[in-house]
Amino acid sequence: MVRYVIVDTGGSRSFPGPHPFLERASADGTVTVHLGAGAEMDGHGASNTVGFARFRVGDGDPSDLVELVRQPATDPASVEVARAILEEAGLQVSVCGDFAGRILDRLIRPYYNEALTRLDEGLASAADMDLTVKLGLGYPEGPIELLERTGLHHHHDVTKALFETYGTRHYAPARRAVVAKRRAERGNGE
Repeated sequence: MVRYVIVDTGGSRSFPGPHPFLERASADGTVTVHLGAGAEMDGHGASNTVGFARFRVGDGDPSDLVELVRQPATDPASVEVARAILEEAGLQVSVCGDFAGRILDRLIRPYYNEALTRLDEGLASAADMDLTVKLGLGYPEGPIELLERTGLHHHHDVTKALFETYGTRHYAPARRAVVAKRRAERGNGE
């Protein structure tokens, strides 16, 4: 088992509450983990620097998936040490390059935007679209109910950032997300 120290910079979305990853940290160790909103991956040239985030949709609970971010010069041994630490804490790890949105947000945000757009067009009701996705694809939750449960305004924020980075229409915030963001800013909820 690799011993690691956590430097908490506050406000971690990946670990907002108790978790074995936090509990296994020690006062001294061979690896330092910077955790929280203030942690930044500034080691673009460093061979032993990796970043990570647990995937989380809006205000939903963090999943057990961690997207482990490597730099072009990251030593594969450093990636494997980070993977081992995270997996020992019961998390599942996927490795990706350092790109805005990493893997999941790059793949699912266009899907959510398409679902919201089809809802606006009147293709089907939200309930029927969600039911179709759940029964047809085996998803545990439909896209509309998931976004409404976790905060549609958060989807706006993520897609806006991706749109500003990549400029493709797939990431442009859907109309319903824009409306939800305005309501949230005014304090009117979703």
